[in-house]
Amino acid sequence: MNAPTNEAATIDWLRTPAATPDAGARAAAITRQTVLTKPPGALGRLEELAISLAALQGTAQPNIAQVHIAVFAGDHGVAAEGVSAFPQAVTAEMVKNFARGGAAICVAARALGAELEVINLGTAFDTGPLEGVKHSLLGPGTANFTREPAMTEHQFARALAAGRHAAERAHLNGAQLFIGGEMGIGNTTAASALACALLNAPPERLAGPGTGLDAQGVARKTAVIRRALARHSAHHGTPLEALRRLSGFEIAALTGAYIACAHIGLPMLVDGYISSVAALAAARLCPGARLWMLFSHASAEPGHQAVLKALDAKPLLDLGMRLGEGSGAAAAVPLLRMACALHNEMSTFAEAGVSEKTA
Repeated sequence: MNAPTNEAATIDWLRTPAATPDAGARAAAITRQTVLTKPPGALGRLEELAISLAALQGTAQPNIAQVHIAVFAGDHGVAAEGVSAFPQAVTAEMVKNFARGGAAICVAARALGAELEVINLGTAFDTGPLEGVKHSLLGPGTANFTREPAMTEHQFARALAAGRHAAERAHLNGAQLFIGGEMGIGNTTAASALACALLNAPPERLAGPGTGLDAQGVARKTAVIRRALARHSAHHGTPLEALRRLSGFEIAALTGAYIACAHIGLPMLVDGYISSVAALAAARLCPGARLWMLFSHASAEPGHQAVLKALDAKPLLDLGMRLGEGSGAAAAVPLLRMACALHNEMSTFAEAGVSEKTA
């Protein structure tokens, strides 16, 4: 970032160190797992999840009753390069669909009893006022990053802050788990460009079909990302500047939300490819943030595996999903709830009068 300006000063909060998971709660949860009526390790990753959540929530008996889902929406100037199978109008149309409760994440949130908020950060087509949608408009989408940085410093600071405020609202409302989702035509191109910069990887390795591009479309998308990387090559080694230049409003907001969750000590369940790229940016900017992240699923997007490897992440599900919106993370919530229920409600050997392992 070019410094110092008033806009740059508003990102000073990023430098706050992450909270530290509770080692005592982790130890207590491990001890409890050893006395439950089952062979050690018999519940596999469900045991690991309960122990991790105990440390993150600071209690030997974790709970995932209160889930907060924040979906950030924004358009991308790079859509003008023909990188999506859908027209840019779809972003605004989907924001309206969120408001009506008709999108996949709306259905999932209702099924989970989760709190859902939608934050519109700027669409190319005006949505008009919508009940149930927070409008934090930064412009009619980002700039075309093949020609200039995606965001001005002021837009960037506000996008990060939008994510921070969503995390703070979740915490104030008693959330025990935060899920971030995204919507924006062209955002797999932005995510791939950012991931290439952060991982020093070629676009041929990370670019995928996104909303359903054919092979020719993926080749065009790859070429667009290559041009963007060349234009901003001097900034690949600076995660904050790479995020400003190569991502989007919603990706920056997700990054801000993840960093704020780590500051607050709020566990987060990361969604698919785009959300994981934001998580990678958050981990580079705030190293302790990674400790607060659980990873929900393996996306069908080819770049996701490289990002997960960089994060040393092992997702819970592999369902071939690539929708975004936080939908994959929502699908994994029942697993977390099951892990907590088993950990909290199973009888111990002493309670059940069952003999323990002798050798």
